[in-house]
Amino acid sequence: MSTDLFKCLNVGNLGTELLNHCGKRNMMLKTLFLLSILFFFSDAGSIREERSVTPVITVTNGGPWGSWGWVSQCPWNSKAIGFSLKIEGRQGRGDDTAMNGIRLYCSGGNGYVESKNGPWGDWTSAVWCPGSGVLTAFALQVESRQGDGDDTAANNIKFMCSSGPVIEGIGQEWGSYGAWSGSCDYGISGLQTKVEDPQGRGDDTALNDVQFSCLSKSN
Repeated sequence: MSTDLFKCLNVGNLGTELLNHCGKRNMMLKTLFLLSILFFFSDAGSIREERSVTPVITVTNGGPWGSWGWVSQCPWNSKAIGFSLKIEGRQGRGDDTAMNGIRLYCSGGNGYVESKNGPWGDWTSAVWCPGSGVLTAFALQVESRQGDGDDTAANNIKFMCSSGPVIEGIGQEWGSYGAWSGSCDYGISGLQTKVEDPQGRGDDTALNDVQFSCLSKSN
């Protein structure tokens, strides 16, 4: 920066003589400076608004047992377009656990994500939203407490697709569906599951509850 320009930027400290010297040049510099400050704070405000906390959708009928696993997210700007379940088959006189895990398949060829899973069962075939649809809301099928009977907690799940239809998992038949969750405006992008760890000789239930994170506006 030249000495003359430096003096103009600091004209407030140098008195009337220098103000006369700088003239219109000083006024233009001050105007540009003020405009840049206004633009910075206006832009920063919009960034803070777009980087709001990612919404989470939940249901109220999840099972009571277990602990929450980690949050697992599709890559940036990727949405869930399908899912599959880890389901244990009927055990007859043995201990049934039904649903043990959930996978979300991410758009853009980004594979799948999953949270905490139980150790029993096998993964079903994937179920997909038709067309360019994405998962937006869900309902959970849960068996209530059985007292001295065999508890299984979550048995199945179904999703609403942005392209219209409801798609349902290949789960077990115990329990009933609760109310639908809220809806993700831009699609589901991640999940967190609540799973009971193996109980040894006790009654195992595996997956009890799940919540899904929504793609945020900033993505």
